[in-house]
Amino acid sequence: MRERLETTGNHIPPRAGTLPLFMDRFEKAYSPMHLAGHRKLIAVAASHHRLAWIHPFLDGNGRVTRLFSYALTRKIKLESMGLWTISRGHARCSDEYRQYLAAADAGRKGDFDGRGNLTVEGLTRFCMFYFEVAIDQISFMRELLELEKLRERILGYANLRSENLIPGEDPLRHEARYVLAEIMMRGEIARGEVMRISGLAERTARDLTRQLEKEELVKSGSHRSPLRFNIPAKVLGYYFPSLYPEGSV
Repeated sequence: MRERLETTGNHIPPRAGTLPLFMDRFEKAYSPMHLAGHRKLIAVAASHHRLAWIHPFLDGNGRVTRLFSYALTRKIKLESMGLWTISRGHARCSDEYRQYLAAADAGRKGDFDGRGNLTVEGLTRFCMFYFEVAIDQISFMRELLELEKLRERILGYANLRSENLIPGEDPLRHEARYVLAEIMMRGEIARGEVMRISGLAERTARDLTRQLEKEELVKSGSHRSPLRFNIPAKVLGYYFPSLYPEGSV
């Protein structure tokens, strides 16, 4: 952490000697372990500003704050699957983003503006802006990727594989279509569910799981971890033909 005072524009962050106290308070206030329900989501937006305000490093605070927000989003299981990112949204409206950050830096404006030194009204407005940008990015990518038709396209790809109609690829069992579609809809499934979803015998289901993992059509952290949806480069043209015409990747 920084060892001297570093100002950024009109913002004067806490003195270097107080940083351990501020970071300890930051951890206690925004750790998902101390929050429940929608408060975890609010913490993602609020902590983005508060970490930027603390300004713990001499350089790179913006990058650290963006990385922290991404990590916290994943920690609370709000997974983007790599399809959207809040940082992209902030970059597209960077002037407005900086204005809301600066407004949340202001001091408390009266007895009805929170109990701390900083304005709660400004922080609330920043959080609303944060969520509006996130919703805009999700809507943009949903429209661009036509996600409502993704399940149909995954089934179509699996059918082509099961009929051995894709050159250079080994055939997939017909039952793989159900497994891939289920994982896409739910994000992840327990390994033991492959047998139930596919209707295959236990050994055959394990063989199918190994093939899906080997081809990176699904991924997992270990041989016991849940199976998660994955999109390797070779299927982009089949899953998202409007973005990646077949053969272009």
